[in-house]
Amino acid sequence: MDINDEVIDKLADLSRLKFEGEDRNEIKEDLSRMLSFVDKLNELDTEGVEPLIYMTREHLKLRPDEIEDELSQKEALKNAPSKDSDYFKVPKVLDK
Repeated sequence: MDINDEVIDKLADLSRLKFEGEDRNEIKEDLSRMLSFVDKLNELDTEGVEPLIYMTREHLKLRPDEIEDELSQKEALKNAPSKDSDYFKVPKVLDK
């Protein structure tokens, strides 16, 4: 895959970042090195190697859902850095 300005612009838009000047060139070089490193994996002989689905042979043991001590709304809001009577106040993330 060729890393060009169009790819950098698309990645910048998706990640909400800005790459300008020397930073843009460094990002291009870094991405090219990463892709060439990953491309090295194609050189490995994986014939007969089973795909790894789980990291261990242990089976997942689920615990039952049980209601434990609950916090009241007042207790939950007690240490909130910013609150509005009944709710946590958080910074706006999306613009409409």
